[in-house]
Amino acid sequence: MRLRGRKGIRESLESQPELVVLDAAPHRGNWREFFGNDNPIYVELGMGKGRFISEMSYRNPDINFIGVDMYDELLRRASEKARAIWEQKGVDSPPNLALLRANIEGIETMFAPGELERIHLNFSDPWPKAKHARRRLTHQRFVEKYIELLNERGEIHFKTDSQSLFEFSLNSFADMELVMRNISLHLHKEGPREDLVFTEYEMKFMEKGQPIHRVEVVIGAEALHKHREAKRLAARREAAEAASGGDQTTEEEIQ
Repeated sequence: MRLRGRKGIRESLESQPELVVLDAAPHRGNWREFFGNDNPIYVELGMGKGRFISEMSYRNPDINFIGVDMYDELLRRASEKARAIWEQKGVDSPPNLALLRANIEGIETMFAPGELERIHLNFSDPWPKAKHARRRLTHQRFVEKYIELLNERGEIHFKTDSQSLFEFSLNSFADMELVMRNISLHLHKEGPREDLVFTEYEMKFMEKGQPIHRVEVVIGAEALHKHREAKRLAARREAAEAASGGDQTTEEEIQ
């Protein structure tokens, strides 16, 4: 990707240290000090123009968000997007958002083991040629790094419009024996999922009726336990309703 940036873009980024981070190294293992709290940290790898990560930070003030991209121009656009969204609350700079300029290849130099709670991969470059498979952000060599950085509640949430990348990713997760849930081959088939935040790409694809594929990968021990408990309760509820002829059952009856 080649982006034509505005004149003085670097100076603009350097003037926003409360929002834009140009060097992750000093913050590795200390991101909670940057935010000034112990809230969970969610990261979007490849944030583009920043709509998703900015809206997520606005909707979830008790979670810290970090958007990562390697292009100065995208960081500039994302910073403008974030400030515009937060102006609705009369806030000049989002208190729970950082925009990090970095190459995802070195993600282990940006975050310490167990420092993250969720990783979002939205419409990543599909790298369609087989010889470029290792560059895909859902390739095992990247996923192994994600697993190291995620904590006991860790998850990976992945969305793409590329069927080939989605198939590759599902196989990659399966080969690593990872637990997947909420697999969707056409996320917005019944209409826009208003409970989810859309990226710029996603909004364009939805207008065209193009399928969006999505999956959640459960990584951390606590997240896995919660997932299995939810499945157990769902199975008991289904069995109880079948036994009662389809009547609704209460949580106490299921327990």
